[in-house]
Amino acid sequence: MRYVILHESTGRLRIHFATPQMTAAQADVLESFLSGSPSVKKCSVYERTADAVVFFAPGRKKDVLACLEQADYDDEEQKALVPADTGRLLNEEYQEKLAFPIIGYVFRKIFFPAPLEMIWTIAKSIRFIGMGIQCLLRGKLEVAVLDASAITASMLQGDFSTAGSVMLLLHIGEVLEEWTHKKSVNDLARTMSLKVDRVWMHTGDTDVLVPIGQLKTGDEIVVRTSNVIPLDGVVVSGEMTVNQSSMTGESVPVVKTQDAPVYAGTVVEEGSCIIRVTKTQGNGRYDQIVTMIEDSEKLKSATETKAFHLADKLVPWSFAGTVITYLLTRNVSRALSFLMVDFSCALKLSMPLTVLSAIREAGGHNMTVKGGKFLEAVAKADTIVFDKTGTLTHATPKVVRIECFGSWKPKQALKIAACLEEHYPHSIANAVVRKAEEEGIPHREMHTKVEYVVAHGIASTITKTGEKAVIGSYHFVFEDEKCTIPEGEKEKFEALPPEYSHLYLAVGGVLAAVICIFDPLREEAKDVMDALHVLGISKICMMTGDSFRTAQAVAKQLDIDEFHAEVLPEDKARFIKDEHKAGRTVIMVGDGINDTPALSEADVGIAVSDGAAIAREISDITISSSGQQGSSSSDALHGMNTSDRIFDTPSTGGLHELVYLRKLSMAMMRRIDRHYRFIMTYNGSLIALGAAGVLQPATSSLLHNISTVAVGTYSMTDLKV
Repeated sequence: MRYVILHESTGRLRIHFATPQMTAAQADVLESFLSGSPSVKKCSVYERTADAVVFFAPGRKKDVLACLEQADYDDEEQKALVPADTGRLLNEEYQEKLAFPIIGYVFRKIFFPAPLEMIWTIAKSIRFIGMGIQCLLRGKLEVAVLDASAITASMLQGDFSTAGSVMLLLHIGEVLEEWTHKKSVNDLARTMSLKVDRVWMHTGDTDVLVPIGQLKTGDEIVVRTSNVIPLDGVVVSGEMTVNQSSMTGESVPVVKTQDAPVYAGTVVEEGSCIIRVTKTQGNGRYDQIVTMIEDSEKLKSATETKAFHLADKLVPWSFAGTVITYLLTRNVSRALSFLMVDFSCALKLSMPLTVLSAIREAGGHNMTVKGGKFLEAVAKADTIVFDKTGTLTHATPKVVRIECFGSWKPKQALKIAACLEEHYPHSIANAVVRKAEEEGIPHREMHTKVEYVVAHGIASTITKTGEKAVIGSYHFVFEDEKCTIPEGEKEKFEALPPEYSHLYLAVGGVLAAVICIFDPLREEAKDVMDALHVLGISKICMMTGDSFRTAQAVAKQLDIDEFHAEVLPEDKARFIKDEHKAGRTVIMVGDGINDTPALSEADVGIAVSDGAAIAREISDITISSSGQQGSSSSDALHGMNTSDRIFDTPSTGGLHELVYLRKLSMAMMRRIDRHYRFIMTYNGSLIALGAAGVLQPATSSLLHNISTVAVGTYSMTDLKV
């Protein structure tokens, strides 16, 4: 692609592209492609000027220039990197909606004679007055009535200039409020869109793991317990229960059998099915999410809702003040001061804008927050519950030893274990699959239907021998499945090293191998626990399915207030219910399928990004598992390792993000509280000065609206935690 470097400084380039006119779609392609480069820290493309500003790491200029050479508007692979909706067109639309009325207002002030300005003002006032009358006809005395009264009173006094200014500022407020809402929905929809890279495609005798982008309408895919259904389709065979509350609102999982429709974004709770794809990636999912968000109150925190209601509740008091002031002073101008200043605009703008800023900042630190009310709950929380494996410990534990029993060999046992575990994403399962890859052991499908027992293990049947294979916890393998230890090897079994977590594999009812897994604590875990205590979390609890001895050692090492070992998923949810009964606000942090009941029960469910898909789907907030940003499909295009992206991370990552999240949410609540006190004090002072005759109504209205714009603008700035 042809371009000219307009300006260059350390780590920054300003570039002009040699194109007659850049479209929004072309700008999106360029920005997505450049931002995906490991060399680029940040990139902004401006389609109106055909310019781009690129920030890059020291020493990476050549890589950036090479990336620019590869950029192509029409390249299908580069187009595929663009999100479903970037928000660029939305921003353009609302920038024009703000600019044109202001330009028109200035033009009329300069060129319109007084009579024409008066006619224009009267015509424009019809909408506002109509809204006020409609509100009265519904039997409500709200802000619309106050606005209509202020405009009407100004015009009756012959002050058409003030009436015009009030209407302009009200219009700007409406546009900003609408823009804020749509941008919030837009941003959340993008963060909530599915991030499924590969799926199991059914190809007759076997299943093949393929990139989701390769699928076409009519292809068949396989989904199993805990999987997020990645595409709309129809069940071909099998049976499963699906949680589709996010799409349809149904609170009870729905049974899906042959010919039943399924929807992208819903979660398989139990069972497995083959699905025929009816809509490929990018068709309809984004619009469904937007509709779901718009129909819910997810965006609004309790504080925002209270602010909105307070603005309307103050309207009767404004009218009462108007009447009382007129009766006492017999001065219309003083009485109008109550109508010219209202609390609605500032309250209704500053609160959601502050929440949006917090959500945006969280996104910049690799966190997905699904609504303002969850940040508010994080600020209020006094109890936090942690899962252990994959949460307090590293998300990538390692297989360090395979102890075989009977005639089994390590590679033989690992092959079967990896073949079973690859279907269910969990940190321990991932460790087994990764070990097989490191050993160069192929593990194509060699078993029948896989059955997953939450918090216990996996069972299937080996196709070649017809023997049942189970893998999982001691309780599952030996107590539930009644498997036995080979004769004469009891002593060997009891001598297994206690410092490792153990995964038991049995075939044909007899123990075949014990996979020893080293799962070290996260280096930052102790510091994070201390920081959370300092930030006001009074109870930190760990709940794990591990043995009491292991849990006790971890709790002591991390200085955790309370721990529970050998628990089931329902035990975690029950603990949170008990905390609620005690009047406490609870955060749950987890990454696995067995954490989902607790994530749903908590005031805020926080999932680790590389955990189970169902945990991410159910959670209210998702944090990255480390400081490194996830790889993208663009990494392959640029031919660079994802490890090179570490410098591009704006946060320390891992559990440190919980500390940042707590600080961010507390800063958000402090800003909201400051705004609330300022708005009430400042506007109250304007009313008092107007009633005392110090300020004229036009001046009060001007100062009120200037403060509204100022507070709204400040609300959009970073909280800078």
